[in-house]
Amino acid sequence: MSDSADDELASSNWWRTRISDIAPGSIRYHGYAVQDLIGNIGFAEMIWLMLRGDLPAPGQGALLEAALMSAVDHGPQAPSIAISRMAMTCGVSLNNAMGSAVNVLGDVHGGAGEQAVALYQEIAGDIESGTETSAAVRKGLDAFIARHGKYIPGFGHRFHPIDPRAIRLLELVDQALAHGAVSGRYAAIARAVETELQARKQRPIPMNIDGATAVIYAELGFPPALARGLFCLSRSVGILAHAWEQAQQGGRNKGPIPRQYLPAYDGHPPRDFPTAR
Repeated sequence: MSDSADDELASSNWWRTRISDIAPGSIRYHGYAVQDLIGNIGFAEMIWLMLRGDLPAPGQGALLEAALMSAVDHGPQAPSIAISRMAMTCGVSLNNAMGSAVNVLGDVHGGAGEQAVALYQEIAGDIESGTETSAAVRKGLDAFIARHGKYIPGFGHRFHPIDPRAIRLLELVDQALAHGAVSGRYAAIARAVETELQARKQRPIPMNIDGATAVIYAELGFPPALARGLFCLSRSVGILAHAWEQAQQGGRNKGPIPRQYLPAYDGHPPRDFPTAR
């Protein structure tokens, strides 16, 4: 083989992908021609195809879409949304505001779904090994608390005594189970976790949006890390909407609190600069 052929082969293999096959006049995703996909599948189904390599079975795409739709926004009290709006008042463009906001979707704000999927899967693995469900739930919670602290992702909400999004999503999971689209085992595990937390706390600790979407992502076979990625896709819609609204409202350099309110200062009291220096 000539040096030029070797160079061409090395160049073409520099990036390797099974996702997209792009050539002049041809665009295919996992083998499907883009013109056949356009108008025949929705955005959620396209996300499934891109991540999983094939089209979802009937009912799976609709369940994924419900999970994505449910978490798009939670108002400016959510840090990511507030950041997108503040960024717009600094004179940046929409993509800058969106990037700034998405970058704060970390372990505390945005990562609960990933953590909940991992917890559910750990409990499921213990059940598959022969442990009774309630015992597996107790073991899983104890192990999680030992590693991460007392906060259990996906349960309880600082704002909603009962999260209306979680109730509806679980209804859809139950419907999908009735139609054979999912197994239902992760929904059962999540409800068992909810029951165990109530017994431990002696008060209800209802499942929240993160716990419910984690049920869906686990039921659909997504690994934990993708649960966070999917949440980023979902919340980007609200981030974009709020950034655009702020752009229409105007405003310059708006910080987290109105300018007439100053942050508390608890540092050194006023002092004179030493003249001898």
